[in-house]
Amino acid sequence: MYYFKHIFDLIASFIGLLFLSPLIILISFTILLTSGLPVFYLQNRVGKNGITFKIIKFRTMIHNADTMLEKSITVANDDRITIIGKFLRRWKLDELPTLVNILKGDMSFVGPRPDIPGYADKLEGDSRRILGMRPGITGPATLKYSNEEQFLAGVDNPKKYNDEVIFPDKVQINLAYMDNWSLWMDIKIIFKTVFRKNY
Repeated sequence: MYYFKHIFDLIASFIGLLFLSPLIILISFTILLTSGLPVFYLQNRVGKNGITFKIIKFRTMIHNADTMLEKSITVANDDRITIIGKFLRRWKLDELPTLVNILKGDMSFVGPRPDIPGYADKLEGDSRRILGMRPGITGPATLKYSNEEQFLAGVDNPKKYNDEVIFPDKVQINLAYMDNWSLWMDIKIIFKTVFRKNY
């Protein structure tokens, strides 16, 4: 069912990397000059069929931010985010290197966001169908929660609210996406993501 989706991903990611390479190089040097190495951020995520892979993004936080275990959820104005990182996250430019993940076949342009192992382990029953699809850079759940970091900054317990409210809602949205998938739907979601429109 997803054959044409995968072909589209491979062609579009190759073209995207080709045309966006000057911007990727510029951002890389900016990060290097303003906050040093490493330029890229790699993290284990759960992909299709539960297989883990390394997601590649531009680093937007201070080095070793992941070791601050008391801050496992990122919120707006997080003091770990660098100055250039705020700009990159605001315009989703930190996601550009993820085109490499798409070209490698780890991810798709559209699909459920790839979770860290701890969250993927919470999927039970019918919800585990989500693992049958390549995770995406964007998707209907991503569009609905495009201001998630700002929203979580306004609740008393961001992690609890994410675990009990946002995560279950995303699961249901992603299941509905899978059940009604079409290539045209993917194109519309990509368009809405680029032009920052609600789904």
